Amino acid sequence: ERGIRTFEDYTRNTLDLSAVAIVKAESHCPIVVDPSQGCGKASLVCSMCRGAVAMGADALLIEVHPNPAEAMSDAAQQIDLDGFAALMDELRPIAESAGREL
Repeated sequence: ERGIRTFEDYTRNTLDLSAVAIVKAESHCPIVVDPSQGCGKASLVCSMCRGAVAMGADALLIEVHPNPAEAMSDAAQQIDLDGFAALMDELRPIAESAGREL
């Protein structure tokens, strides 16, 4: 799930986390969520990751850069290394509560 373009322009795309649960129920395929592209705002990436893991995503595609402001592309949606490390610490118990691990 990478989000879809809608009339709403606050975010780059609209990331539909219900799609994770629906595809998990209807398919044997693993589900990868890309919250960086899905919302296009670094300030939302961590929240969307937490939701995706809670919904059962099998993998996350997260844009990470040592200095997002200097990234050659998509700077607005990248998190820095410290933010990524903190995010992993936040996601671990969410995954464990669903019987999964990171």
